[in-house]
Amino acid sequence: MAGEEEESKTRGFRLLGILDVQKTPCAREAILHGAGGSLAAGLLHFLATSRVRRSFDVGFAGFMLTTLGSWFYCRINNAKLRVQQRIIQGGLKNKVVYEGTVLDPTTKPGAEAPSGPS
Repeated sequence: MAGEEEESKTRGFRLLGILDVQKTPCAREAILHGAGGSLAAGLLHFLATSRVRRSFDVGFAGFMLTTLGSWFYCRINNAKLRVQQRIIQGGLKNKVVYEGTVLDPTTKPGAEAPSGPS
């Protein structure tokens, strides 16, 4: 019994049986944005035209467009962030390797010997 409860807690919520919303980056936010977009698009179309079936279709289209737009925007930003992190980690690694050596890019050549009047 206890094993089944732990398994259901770690399994999470699956959308359509394929997408684990808790473990997939950006999935939760995209679905929530899609729900809001769906509600707004369907309600506004219904208030403007009073056609129920068409308003449902517009709401569904709003859900799909908003969800996909939010998903791609978030994924692209995450990819940019990962690239920036890799660049920074490489720079920090080089800083540690070259620190205190002649190849250290932060030290300027001739900075060790002060230049003054002789």
